[in-house]
Amino acid sequence: MSNLTEITSDAQFNDLVSKKDSVFVLNFWASWAEPCQQMNEVFAELSGKFPALQFLKIEAEEYPDISETFEISAVPTFIIVKGGKIADQIEGAKAAELTNAVSKHAKGVLNKFANTTTATAAGTDSGNVKPVRDLNARLKALVNSAPVMIFIKGTPQQPRCGFSRQLVELLGEEKVKYSSFNILADEDVRQGLKAYSDWPTYPQVYVNGELMGGLDIIKEMIASGEFKEMLPKDKDLSTRLQELIEKQPVMVFIKGTPEEPRCGFSKQLVALLNDRHVKYGHFDILSDDEVRQGMKAHVDWPTFPMLFYKGELLGGLDIVKEMIESGEFDQVLTA
Repeated sequence: MSNLTEITSDAQFNDLVSKKDSVFVLNFWASWAEPCQQMNEVFAELSGKFPALQFLKIEAEEYPDISETFEISAVPTFIIVKGGKIADQIEGAKAAELTNAVSKHAKGVLNKFANTTTATAAGTDSGNVKPVRDLNARLKALVNSAPVMIFIKGTPQQPRCGFSRQLVELLGEEKVKYSSFNILADEDVRQGLKAYSDWPTYPQVYVNGELMGGLDIIKEMIASGEFKEMLPKDKDLSTRLQELIEKQPVMVFIKGTPEEPRCGFSKQLVALLNDRHVKYGHFDILSDDEVRQGMKAHVDWPTFPMLFYKGELLGGLDIVKEMIESGEFDQVLTA
């Protein structure tokens, strides 16, 4: 039975949420609101990732009594109900914040299935387990996705543990430019990276793809001056963007990764390229806001995903679709 339900009546909703032992994620949306379309994709992906939770879609204007009960004033709005009470609320198209919240509230439920999870991690034949080699390839891409890359609990704006907060503050004081990955949002990365780099704790700091260490080691390296010496020399943003664009013959800038796209448009582009067996590099624009904003101005293109071939922008999803349908896409890549 699916854990993603579209509400079709007030009675259906009331019957579902009366189960106090379940955790519900409510998605209040509207068909006319464009941000809702993207977030509906994210919502559906989260329902697949967290099968122990119940995900309910409610069209806000169709069910005013439900919307009024939860004091909905804007769409999309997401509410997490735990033990019959509101545990969290996210307003707006904030995919990362929603993912973090769902992950956090899923932990208590998932702990009930710890034995199953352990058995799966040990290498059962479950179709949901990704081959280790695929995970390692993803981890390698992540640690190399920025000159300085940190893996923390939470985000630089909202660290979720004291060690992560101290690291963010240290790097801020040293004026270090870095990208980050929230390991609470992805259990595969959280567990896999420990084995990949043979380092059991977080946070972790990488420079040019090499593990420097955790908080204590970074503190020592900063105090001795060694850390500053190891940092890559600053490049102006334009140079950095062009280097990223030319990193591979075919390069895509997407939300998330090819293995786990974080929006429907990125997911569609990845599927199109995979179906055509196109080899491509990628950059997760959610991991670096400077790249995300700078790229729009650099190539005068306002939206993501973007696809480049040999350093030249071909366009976004719609243009790539048109090029594929006309046969032009294959011609360009084989020219």
